[in-house]
Amino acid sequence: MAVLKVVEILSNSNESWEDATKKAVKHASKTVKNIKSVYVKEQSAIVKNDEVTEFRVNLKITFEVN
Repeated sequence: MAVLKVVEILSNSNESWEDATKKAVKHASKTVKNIKSVYVKEQSAIVKNDEVTEFRVNLKITFEVN
């Protein structure tokens, strides 16, 4: 039987929501091992002068606890 834990992480990117998600997983993997999945809970963006300048994601990362 596997025991899984979920942590919630916020991340941002100037490029895309996908890039923000990848950055979050890469950063989390420095201290969290055995990441199994990521669930994008929310997406938002910052707009300045009628242009999207920043993409933000609220993620739930699931990992296996040994």
